[in-house]
Amino acid sequence: MTEDLPTVAAFTDSYLPTVNGVTYTVSTWHEEYQARGGSMPVVYPRSDHEPDETEHPVSSLPFPFYDGYRMAIPSAPDEVRDADVVHAHTPFALGLAGWRLAEQNDVPLVATYHTPTAEYATYVGPDAVTGAVRRASERWERWFLDRADLVLTPSERTKEDVRDLGVETPVEPLPNGVDTERFRPVDGAAFRERHDLPTDRPLVGYTGRHGYEKRLSDVLAAAEELDVTVAFGGDGPARDDLEAEAERRDVDARFLGFLDRDDLPAFYSALDAFAFPSPVETEGLVALEANACGTPVAGVNAGALSETILDGETGYHYEPGNLPGFRRAIRRTLDEKGRLGENCIARRDDISVGRAIDNLVERYRSLL
Repeated sequence: MTEDLPTVAAFTDSYLPTVNGVTYTVSTWHEEYQARGGSMPVVYPRSDHEPDETEHPVSSLPFPFYDGYRMAIPSAPDEVRDADVVHAHTPFALGLAGWRLAEQNDVPLVATYHTPTAEYATYVGPDAVTGAVRRASERWERWFLDRADLVLTPSERTKEDVRDLGVETPVEPLPNGVDTERFRPVDGAAFRERHDLPTDRPLVGYTGRHGYEKRLSDVLAAAEELDVTVAFGGDGPARDDLEAEAERRDVDARFLGFLDRDDLPAFYSALDAFAFPSPVETEGLVALEANACGTPVAGVNAGALSETILDGETGYHYEPGNLPGFRRAIRRTLDEKGRLGENCIARRDDISVGRAIDNLVERYRSLL
């Protein structure tokens, strides 16, 4: 699949140096596609990221409601105007610019539905405002997605969510994939030593954005009756409250802060189990990264985690809101770490970004 790759202009409102599932997917797809000899220039909001010749920042302003995000001025640089396909990773500012480019050039528009923006309405203001923002964002998402020729979702469950919005455009699930060259089992002992993490008790952890909607406090509640150390990597608006709750519950919790991407394979490998209570995931990429490093996951049976975690094979589920169930899922995952870890390793090819790009190229070609 290396010959005659179409030129694809990728538009995203979230990009490096911000680290989240969207920026990781867009940047990894960009690298993999270019490595195959294709051209996938990326248009993103200008930030302090130093672009290469295939990355094209446009003017932007700070986003007042969420630190680290920026609002781009909708525009399409001249460097992307010869694209065969436009791929929008956002329904908002730069997604709109991508749609306009696709319309002007009469080329296909593909849209990936990464994040249900209504889930983040709580960051905007009080409940009355939140409800209005939620309804408005859902209407806008439906309007935008219906202008695409194809909508991709990271999971089958997220495809159902898009259908529930009333979108009439064809929708297909296409997992984003994990860079299995980067995420592989390594010796985690040095990571534990560097961060002063104990070696005489199980280590349960999570890394990613510390958002309230991810229900990370449930990890602390579940750990309260377990003889484990909890390690949180990452940062976000809920961190201060999580630290206070860990102290109140007397849980041995270590907050490591932002981890460099090069440190993540060692972090995952150092864990005995990855704990993931977030019910709002569209794929749960960090769970797959943990699996690629041989670490099983105890996670909620909701959202995309219902299918990302293979119950009894790569970890265990628990039902939403069932804290004793979460505790049991963590215990079982720890008890069966050896068998579950072997299953995770055996699944590496299936969850790789290479497999994702193979499928993505097929979708592009079908539209052309």
